Amino acid sequence: MLGIVSGRRRMGKTYLLRALVEQHHGFYFGATAATAAESLRQFGAALAEYARSPVPFAFATWDDAISYLFALGASDRGDGPFLAVIDEFPYLAKTAPELPSLIQRETDRFQVQESRMRLLLCGSAMSVMGGLLASTAPLRGRAQLELVVRPFGYRASADFWGVAGDPALAARVHAVLGGTPAYRRQFLADDVPARLEEFDDWVCRTVLSPFSPLFREARYLLAEEADIRDTALYHSVLAAVAQGNATRGGIAGYIGRKSVDISHPLNVLEDSHLLVRETDVFRAGKSQYRITEPLITFYEAVMRPAWARLESGHAAEVWAQSAGRFAAQVAGPHFEAVCREYVLGPGRSLLGASLGHVGSGIVSDPATRQQIEIDVAVVEAGTGARKPTVALLGEAKWGTVMGVGHLAKLRRAREALADRGMDVARCVLACFSAAGFSDALRAEVSQEREPVLLLGLEELYGRLPPTPLFG
Repeated sequence: MLGIVSGRRRMGKTYLLRALVEQHHGFYFGATAATAAESLRQFGAALAEYARSPVPFAFATWDDAISYLFALGASDRGDGPFLAVIDEFPYLAKTAPELPSLIQRETDRFQVQESRMRLLLCGSAMSVMGGLLASTAPLRGRAQLELVVRPFGYRASADFWGVAGDPALAARVHAVLGGTPAYRRQFLADDVPARLEEFDDWVCRTVLSPFSPLFREARYLLAEEADIRDTALYHSVLAAVAQGNATRGGIAGYIGRKSVDISHPLNVLEDSHLLVRETDVFRAGKSQYRITEPLITFYEAVMRPAWARLESGHAAEVWAQSAGRFAAQVAGPHFEAVCREYVLGPGRSLLGASLGHVGSGIVSDPATRQQIEIDVAVVEAGTGARKPTVALLGEAKWGTVMGVGHLAKLRRAREALADRGMDVARCVLACFSAAGFSDALRAEVSQEREPVLLLGLEELYGRLPPTPLFG
């Protein structure tokens, strides 16, 4: 009877819901930022239009409005379900906080009574929508559907932008704009780079141009979240993560606060799906934060430090001076995330075993007293007498041609994990590189009889099959 649909802005939620309503001849209401009285008046007008009433309905309270809406689902009109969609529900809940309780009362009443009602509540304020089904919320346990509309994955995004034929270009476009559908047509009017050589000019005339709708989009994404008040603090937190300070202590040190003082902004950014906390697969209790929206990473790393010059129209100059920051702070970390996404999806078949926890982590090597960073790892937790199993260890490099040294690093990490008592008997070693592999590395892999994968952009985007596991 009740479904919750959420997702950040620009994901196409309204497009999908309007198409669904049109197909099933249902009722759609898109809320706006308005006072309680005006919102109620708009809702009454929309219901009257659906009911083909010559005059708008004048509800005295939201209690009356919700009761009437559910009464439509209880009526005998039609044979199929009655679909009702309330879009941007957080706007209504802000001015009428009693709405979730009213909906709860009606859903409970119709649990024991025949009803055709199918109500979808939709919103872009992720923290608000997530709170609708929280532990003490009125709608807890009432929803039969909780759908989060997410961005396109990197392969689907390449198809959507029409750049799948050029993986090097597709990887760069996705590192800047991610998989948000609205950016191509609504924001850029199908302005898409046709070749890799056009990428620099495209960035300058779109994302870095003060005349482009994308220029301030990263700021708007943050400002639109209902629970975010001090945007300067939240931008500082995001900037810290974008510059590689991914631990709680590193973030606190970067912005000049104590670790306990940033708990709230970190929680809000997580609830808003702008940050994600990823656990270390090798060290219990350790974790790092990662920005989920590539455009925000690009803004914090490239645009925000040079905002005044960009507003003055010096996009080409700023971009030329940002090559190092783009590679180290934007494209590099993004490529690592894409490699993990590959292992979770198309690369699952390469492991020949059940898929465990896919992530990253740090392996401590007591012999050399070093901390070995592993960008891509698949670890299956042990149960009972069964030891934890390491299925894959991977190194990912964006702008570096990988050589035998990178493979030696993975081998050393595998040995250190074996010394810790983990099962590495079937561990696959994987080298991911957007810049390619040295002849020496290819020759060594071809001669070895251990499982090694060399995966470049052509393999990640499915244009070439992966290299064999054995030489």
